[in-house]
Amino acid sequence: MRTPAVMIVGLVLCPCGLLLTFTGTLAPNWRQVSRIPDQPTDVVLEQGIWDVCSERQSSHVRHCGQADELGYFEQMAVQVARGLMPASLVLTLLGLVVAALGVRCWRQEPQHALAGVAGLMLLLSGLLSLIPTSWYTHELWALPAPASSTLAVGYSLVLSYLGSCLEILGGLALALSFHHCCQERRALKSTPSPMPAPGSHATARAYHNPADVLQDERDGRRWRSTLPCDSDL
Repeated sequence: MRTPAVMIVGLVLCPCGLLLTFTGTLAPNWRQVSRIPDQPTDVVLEQGIWDVCSERQSSHVRHCGQADELGYFEQMAVQVARGLMPASLVLTLLGLVVAALGVRCWRQEPQHALAGVAGLMLLLSGLLSLIPTSWYTHELWALPAPASSTLAVGYSLVLSYLGSCLEILGGLALALSFHHCCQERRALKSTPSPMPAPGSHATARAYHNPADVLQDERDGRRWRSTLPCDSDL
């Protein structure tokens, strides 16, 4: 049996989503701050959820570990992203392991129920990463930044968005495996039970009178039997 197309789609999209989400989580470029007062015009401040880096566009000199003087990391959107993004990565890894066990790679038949469970796990992991990225985008221009500076979306936020969407689509594709399980159950219910073969069940036995009603005739006795009939009923 060939591997179902929905399982192939799920196994292709989810690892790609994991790679993008992993890159977006670690790379410190969720937001770019440029035209900072009292700084050269080519200095760009890159803010992530774990670190803040400063880079000069002319020389490409980069310095990370910048001091958080405005309380950027204390904001709720950043704190939520710090908690949910690693949780999403862990859940995605677990979902891919379960999917590898459920999808037919070394078996003749895939385990549709296990693949469906993996799809639900990957769908949840995509939602866990989509929530903080959406919240951060909503709060992008409200997070602390130097006065009169220019704010822009960083590539890490875009990668996180794309990775979340791919995981959700891949999880939905794998979750469609439950449809095959429902079809199998319906087929089992609609299949009529086989008729018993002739002679497979013991037929009802006729009543047999244990008394020998002809014994007196064979012995030469000439009195009438008290039994209602001189034959087996």
